[in-house]
Amino acid sequence: MSAIMLEAIIAGAISGIIVVAFFIAIDQNRATLKQAAAGVWAQPTESTTALKQLEGMLRPITSRLPALAAGRLREKLSRAGDPGNLSPSGFQALRYGLGALLAIIGLTLGLLIPLPMPTLVVAPIAGAIAAVIGYMTPSVWLEFRISSRRHQIQRSLAEATDLLTLVVESGMSLDEGLLSITERFHNALGDEIGKVLREIRLGRPRMAALEHMAEVSGVPDLHHLVESIVQSDQMGVPIARLLRVQATEMRRRQRQTAQERAAQASSRMVFPMVGCIFPVLWIVLLGPAIIQILKSIH
Repeated sequence: MSAIMLEAIIAGAISGIIVVAFFIAIDQNRATLKQAAAGVWAQPTESTTALKQLEGMLRPITSRLPALAAGRLREKLSRAGDPGNLSPSGFQALRYGLGALLAIIGLTLGLLIPLPMPTLVVAPIAGAIAAVIGYMTPSVWLEFRISSRRHQIQRSLAEATDLLTLVVESGMSLDEGLLSITERFHNALGDEIGKVLREIRLGRPRMAALEHMAEVSGVPDLHHLVESIVQSDQMGVPIARLLRVQATEMRRRQRQTAQERAAQASSRMVFPMVGCIFPVLWIVLLGPAIIQILKSIH
């Protein structure tokens, strides 16, 4: 068993190092975006370089990704906040690498752990299951990250619009208002606004950068807000008034969504009550009577 424990510890350590390095790259990438929004350019991190090396090693495999699939994956990575500055081929390299690593771990454990079934049957099954889990885990995590960032943007958008309105009404420019949002909101919305400011500094038109942000985010309220800003810029309408209207409309939609969820709460509570509360209630009520009946019978 000591050899099995040693193999498990080594496999766990290797997996932990890879996972920790990946998430450190994500955090450092987020910090880089915030620094870029403030006008500070950061150097590439070592963890990001490691991911790029993994991408280079698996490039002969990942380069075969179809253009349509690569475009969709590029869109998902953008909506997820570009974790680790990964390209589509880099993300595929991560999936292949993690799948191969877990396949080796599963195969090793299947060979070492004694089971009633034949080892030649257990080991391939364990390796295949581990490979599928390793290959699918980055995609599941990416979808979860996209959903989480959308939720963060949706929750912060009304307050950010109020802040932008106050800044513009005080006589400051729109860019200064966007910068104040990045300083106030340290979440997905602040990251996206930071990207917009970086693109503007690189020479991209302001409205084009805002429209690209709204398209990538996939949040309807943000899309409506950007449309209002673009229309006010084209028609010469005071932007502060439109921002105030948009903030009021966002809060109205948020209240309506909260009311709809509250109305659905009663129906969602039926199954937990039937499955968990009612059986316990019947045991408490009928348990003593059943015990007395059994005692009288014996």
